[in-house]
Amino acid sequence: MEPTTALGNTQTDHHDLVLEIETGLLSASPSISPKFLYDPLGSHLFTAITLIPEYYPTNTEKDIFSRFEQQITDAMGVGGTLIDLGAGNCEKAESFFNSLKPKNYLAVDFSIEYLEDATAKLAGKYPQINVQCMSMDFSKKIQIPESIPETDRVFFYPGSSIGNFLTSEALHLLCQIKDQAKGGGLLFGVDLMKEDSVLKLAYDDPLKVTAAFNLNILNSVNSLIGSDFKIEQFTHKVMINHAESRVELFLETLEKVTITWPGHSRVFNKGELIHTENSHKYTVESIGELLNKAGFKTTQIWTDPKKYFAVIYSE
Repeated sequence: MEPTTALGNTQTDHHDLVLEIETGLLSASPSISPKFLYDPLGSHLFTAITLIPEYYPTNTEKDIFSRFEQQITDAMGVGGTLIDLGAGNCEKAESFFNSLKPKNYLAVDFSIEYLEDATAKLAGKYPQINVQCMSMDFSKKIQIPESIPETDRVFFYPGSSIGNFLTSEALHLLCQIKDQAKGGGLLFGVDLMKEDSVLKLAYDDPLKVTAAFNLNILNSVNSLIGSDFKIEQFTHKVMINHAESRVELFLETLEKVTITWPGHSRVFNKGELIHTENSHKYTVESIGELLNKAGFKTTQIWTDPKKYFAVIYSE
């Protein structure tokens, strides 16, 4: 098997991560950044979520990719560099390898352990592609290494992950992508607004896989800051915020608990919520406005028959 290349880790250093977690936990409205959902176990749990029938975004996006593969390929161009943000197991990007025939593939994610395993397998299957991976907290800053060619770059950000950001944060991310694309483009997925019943099932599935994914963030935090969260003292909670057009994920305390970690402690009363994730839902018009503000020109939009999801290519 050809070795994959793991590039320098630009992930925020440990001290900054601890400070970020502590600030969120000690705030009046406690929160934990959703990036901490994706430790190695969390990454595997999210892969399991994508297999659940109720979680429509994955299959809907996959169907759009399949139905419009040639049109999407024509828009993106063949033989360039594919930069995969939030790559996970890299399967979505791989589905385009035969049609796009990229010369270079850079997989980017928060969890380097999960990423190295996935890209090592890709490097063995596609020896003609220069496969590289790196850990990066791209919610803060996108830094593409010099080893990645500046020409013919296409960023790939599927799964409506852009919905995890506040609108101002999403705009900041899009502006960075526009700058780093160096005249290239962006292919990404966007979850569209729809009825509450569909959203509730997608984020609180009967098998409770999403609940396990959300609760596992406490294990992730424990390992990073040395805290003593116990999963059995919390439960997964989903709310739909219509005013902000988003689904919100929380962990709710089942009893009064005191959580301690080196130098700090925090009492959580019964029923208190820790905010862990947002998933904004857009309209085609609202995401188009955001792209325009970031300097993109929307070139093509593809949707499913129910208008649940959109795949957009912009440059």
